[in-house]
Amino acid sequence: MPVRSSTCALSPTSTASASSRLHAADRALFVGARARIPHPPRAVALARGYSALGEHAGGWLALGALGAALDRPRRRRWLRAAGVVGASYGISTSIKLLVRRRRPAVDGLPPLMATPTSLSFPSSHAVSSFAALRAYGALLPAPPLAVAAGAMALSRLYLGVHYPSDVAAGAALGTLIGSAAR
Repeated sequence: MPVRSSTCALSPTSTASASSRLHAADRALFVGARARIPHPPRAVALARGYSALGEHAGGWLALGALGAALDRPRRRRWLRAAGVVGASYGISTSIKLLVRRRRPAVDGLPPLMATPTSLSFPSSHAVSSFAALRAYGALLPAPPLAVAAGAMALSRLYLGVHYPSDVAAGAALGTLIGSAAR
């Protein structure tokens, strides 16, 4: 009877193959969603406007500043939560620079808005939105925050500037980071 090793090593070939399959599935989901979901001009304009609020976590940071200004008894909590949101943006940007994954480029499905960089993984909009959901969720009702965070993350897919895995990873990372403020 053959003896099997108790360790399992992945060869570079098997790792690359798995990575290629995951990217192919991610791309197929991206193309399927972009090709099947209607993009009327008014909806695209609304998605662009909403997505712009998430640039550099700006809308979420403004919410924290407003909370700190208006809710004096919990000012420190608001500032701490806003700090966590800001940190989440910095962390996601650092990861983008390390990973260097390019944004989707599919013939016939151009992105529906410009982006500050060509880097895609993770979605910083998703990271900061889900960090805000967790960080501000102790200060505001969580359901409206969840809708706002989910809509922000999905706007990036709708506009064709992220793969689904960029957004999913961003949501997971943001949830972890945002939990630090609770």
